[in-house]
Amino acid sequence: MDSRTETGNGTPSGAESAASDGAVPGTSGTEGSRGNAEVRGPERPFAGHVALVTGGTKGIGGGIARRLAALGADVAVTYLRDRTSAEKTVARLTELGVRACSRRAFFGDPQGDVPAAVVDWVTAELGPPTLLVSNAGTGVERSLMDSRRSHWDWTVETHARSLLRLVQCASPGLRSVVAVSSPGAQRVIPHAYGLLAASKAAQESLVRYLAVELAPHCRVNAVTPGLVDTDAARSFGRHEELFTTARSRTPAGRLTSPDDVGAAAAFLLSDDARMITGQNLVIDGGYSILL
Repeated sequence: MDSRTETGNGTPSGAESAASDGAVPGTSGTEGSRGNAEVRGPERPFAGHVALVTGGTKGIGGGIARRLAALGADVAVTYLRDRTSAEKTVARLTELGVRACSRRAFFGDPQGDVPAAVVDWVTAELGPPTLLVSNAGTGVERSLMDSRRSHWDWTVETHARSLLRLVQCASPGLRSVVAVSSPGAQRVIPHAYGLLAASKAAQESLVRYLAVELAPHCRVNAVTPGLVDTDAARSFGRHEELFTTARSRTPAGRLTSPDDVGAAAAFLLSDDARMITGQNLVIDGGYSILL
C-alpha cells in the first residue's frame, strides 16, 4: 500500500517564511490485515487502535511510535525532510506486526490546512485515528526582539494551532491525545528560544481546555521531556554545553531517552490512565525539581 505525501518548505532556523504544502509522489505504506483487534490482550492493549504520531520518524516521535506499535497499534507517522528515515521507521514498525505508513507534512503554514489533509490520509490508509500524538516541531531560533510576524505565525502554527486542528478533524473518533511540550513553556531557556517557548505554552493551555471540552469520551494530556539528544536538540547553538550541564545535574544520572518518553506517552494514552486528563507529565529524571 503506497501512502501519499504532502510537502512544504521550511528549516528549523534562518528562514523568513514557509511555503504552502503541495502533494508529491509518495513514500511507503503497509502490508497486512485491515486491523489487529483480534490479538488484543495484556501485551497488546492498543490492538485495534490507529495512532497518528506527527514528527514520528525519529527522535522523541520515533520512540513514541515504536512503543505504540509494540503495544499493538497501527501507526501513521509524518515527517518534514528525511524521507529515508521515514521509510526505515515504517519498515521497523511493520516488523512489530502492525500496519504503518508515512507522509511528508509541514504544519507551519497558516494559509493551508495540512492537519485536515493528514487526518484524511490516515483515515484512508489505516482507518480513523483513535490515538493522537502531536509531536511535530519546527520553528525559528531567533531572539524575540529580532523576530518577525512570519516567524511567530510559523512557530505557533506548528506547535499550537496544528494540535487544535488535528483534534477538530479527528473527533469524534479520538479516544486519547498526547501533546509533546518543552521545559521552555514554563521556564526560560537561553539562546533565542522565546518563540518556541511561547508556542509550547499555548499548546499546554490548549491541552487543559481541550481536556474539559472533550471529556468524557476523549482524554488530552501533555508530556514534557527533559533534554533529549536528538537532531532537533543539536540544531540549537551550544547544544554540547547544554547536554553536559543537564547530565551533571540530573539526579537520574543521564539524559532522557526517546524510549523513556515513549513509555510515558503510551501510559497516558492507555486505559491505565483513564482518570488522568488535562495534565502535563514531566520526564526528566528529576532535573526540574532542583533549585
